[in-house]
Amino acid sequence: MVRKALVAMESYRLAQYAVPISCYICGGDNNYDVELCRHCSAPMALSHQANSQGIEPGMIAVLGTAAAGKTVYLGMLLDMLTRRNNRVQVLARGAFSITLQQRTMAALAASAFPEKTPNEPDRWNWVHCQAKLPSQKRPIELIMPDMAGEAILEEVDHPHSYPAIHSFLKKCAGVLLLIDTERIEDGSQEQNYFMMKLITYLSEQSQKKRRGKCVRPMAIVFSKADQCDPCFANPDRYARDRTPNLWQQIGERFETVGFFASSVTGACTQKMDHGLRVNVPLRIEPRGIVEPFEWLIRKV
Repeated sequence: MVRKALVAMESYRLAQYAVPISCYICGGDNNYDVELCRHCSAPMALSHQANSQGIEPGMIAVLGTAAAGKTVYLGMLLDMLTRRNNRVQVLARGAFSITLQQRTMAALAASAFPEKTPNEPDRWNWVHCQAKLPSQKRPIELIMPDMAGEAILEEVDHPHSYPAIHSFLKKCAGVLLLIDTERIEDGSQEQNYFMMKLITYLSEQSQKKRRGKCVRPMAIVFSKADQCDPCFANPDRYARDRTPNLWQQIGERFETVGFFASSVTGACTQKMDHGLRVNVPLRIEPRGIVEPFEWLIRKV
């Protein structure tokens, strides 16, 4: 026995798929209901928010080598700015924008550092927020992803290998560049070489130049500086004395540069974990966290 049934065709759904939505980061077309861009893996929520609210958020890049402290710095920065303060106030846009802050503070509360950021772009944490300075009437919309250091280095060495990083760095209005002070004090040249590569890459991407220099502002932040008093006393002199190659390169290529020192912990120790030495934070005493960000958003 065959029974008849009425099934709705819902053809309106086909019409929705016929109109693509552009990714806010790379500009590639996507279906309206995908979560991540199929070209660069950036969250499509950024595009939906920009379209629905009629805004074009600016972009701030937080760059550095692997283990330079990008995740801890960015998580601590957001946690400090979302509390009431008289300098800069930040409001998160979208629940996904709070994940980085939440994971960072949970790890530090458990006397540990957050896990290393994966190299896969679809697993990165993205932050879309609204920043407001006391001297400005209107807040600034900002997007700041937590990108993996190895992925950044791979993109610098082989351009277009990471479309999300390539597109983001091409469009970003300002850069927070973190340099690991501990490795500089240990005599490692890795930081110098990475920074020189990155400075060259960023200067070649910049389209607007004045007197031959890039106009995109850049804040150089010496992270993990809690054990280096000269760095906190005078970051400019420290950069000139300890990273002369970076000092010369950035002076020749960028017009607006600021040097800062920062630290999240007051003291650290080490423990053995499966045969590897792992750093353990003993005290959380953030210093110099807000100043680089505040300086940068005044310049962009």
